[in-house]
Amino acid sequence: MPQKLLKTAHYIELGNYQHWPVLIPQRIRLYTYEQIPLFLKENPYITDGYRAHLPSKLCLKSIFILSNETVNIWSHLLGFLLFFSLGVNDLLSVLPASGANREDYVIYAIGLFCFQVCMLCSVGYHLFSCHRSEKTCRRWLALDYAGISVGILGCYVPGIFYAFYCNAFWRQVYLLTVLSLILAVFSAQVHPRYLSKECTSDVVIFPVCHKSFLSLFQLFLPRVIIMYLIAGSAFLFYVTKIPERYFPGQLNYLGASHQVWHVLVVAMFYWWHQTAVYIMHFRHSQSCPAHTTRS
Repeated sequence: MPQKLLKTAHYIELGNYQHWPVLIPQRIRLYTYEQIPLFLKENPYITDGYRAHLPSKLCLKSIFILSNETVNIWSHLLGFLLFFSLGVNDLLSVLPASGANREDYVIYAIGLFCFQVCMLCSVGYHLFSCHRSEKTCRRWLALDYAGISVGILGCYVPGIFYAFYCNAFWRQVYLLTVLSLILAVFSAQVHPRYLSKECTSDVVIFPVCHKSFLSLFQLFLPRVIIMYLIAGSAFLFYVTKIPERYFPGQLNYLGASHQVWHVLVVAMFYWWHQTAVYIMHFRHSQSCPAHTTRS
């Protein structure tokens, strides 16, 4: 167990071998990669700045110290506040000004709620990953993965709703199917026997093969391409551990791949939310064909 420390200056290395003093609260210290428990060793290129061996109370307090998780925590905490603010703005300003109906309100509320859940699950994991209990740490990790599934659901709900805006039957079929699949993945991810981060990518591909979805996809192709470019870039940083792979020990606190992943995830959700606003305006400005069923 770590020794108790008075609040004192601890010097960290922040790239290019510059050292910065940071005040560390009592009983919280930072560890090197070699000193942390095995279950925390995920990225050998991040060599210092680890929190470990902490009870829940000190995990919460560690949000205010500079560690290698600070950017990860605050990027998605601020992301949560962003999507909460967008929700308030949508409900009070954007949707009323657009002549939105009750279904629009529900769809936007679901999408933004999913984004907020994703952000909070991520914050929870990165805040409590330093817990002294490996079991607790892994539970938060499972919630982090499950939060990604919820965030994906938040992307697909408005996409499917407006893609099949004029076809109530297929809209309900795809929404219910996607919801069922996401809930199945979510349940698997939070179950201790099936902790996995691999089962979120190919779950909800099938709606894009439908003619209505392809038609809307073509109309907003540039915005959809940008969304997938952001998502692809985020995933690339995540799996390759670039740039710290080429600068081991120099990006411990700022500029690491997981931090870039976090920022890009927020950017992707925000971009897709704004795209949904454009699509809603388009749907409201166009009449549904006579042979389709709107409701």
